[in-house]
Amino acid sequence: MPRAETLPLPVPSLTAVLFGLSGCLVDFGACVRQPGTAPDNPAQPTPGALDSLHRLQLEGVPCAWLDELPPAISHGLAASLPSWIKPPQLPATNYSWPAPHACWQALMTLDVQQLDGCVLVSGEPRLLQSGLNAGLWTIGLASCGSLCGLAPAQWQALSQQQRDIKRAKATVQLFGLGVHSVIDHLSELDTCLADIRLRRLKGEKP
Repeated sequence: MPRAETLPLPVPSLTAVLFGLSGCLVDFGACVRQPGTAPDNPAQPTPGALDSLHRLQLEGVPCAWLDELPPAISHGLAASLPSWIKPPQLPATNYSWPAPHACWQALMTLDVQQLDGCVLVSGEPRLLQSGLNAGLWTIGLASCGSLCGLAPAQWQALSQQQRDIKRAKATVQLFGLGVHSVIDHLSELDTCLADIRLRRLKGEKP
């Protein structure tokens, strides 16, 4: 008898994707750290941010952003982002990063029913540690978060050697945290999310 063909297993979809705000979705260099002040220029989306959000929206993947700045400042920084991606709406807890509560609150706001397939993307080590503590897949950003501390234009102004040194140092620090993947910026996110889907298909857990 002819051997029955084995159909390939469907690649699992993502459940939700959480993003850091400053240093991930928007320009770290324009991030305001003091209440009551305003940036000279509005924070701009980082390379690939809007494209990544658009593709996730088309796939029906719920998303939210997280930040520790006061709401008046963080909402101002997020003004250049699509209106459908918002921060958690639940009241803040007394547990700051790297406690997992902020990630769990964000998933509850999105009405996510399971941790399986949930991903956090950030350039901030403390938020990434929060995601790890919450049981999420984590993707670190090496070139646009606090470890480099540069706006995209400042990053591009560096020589290739300077970028390589900063990228390597940040990558080592991020993998040292235990993150699952490291990319430069969100322009590389699609490939990274596809890799996480395949790792889940093989049975790997965060």
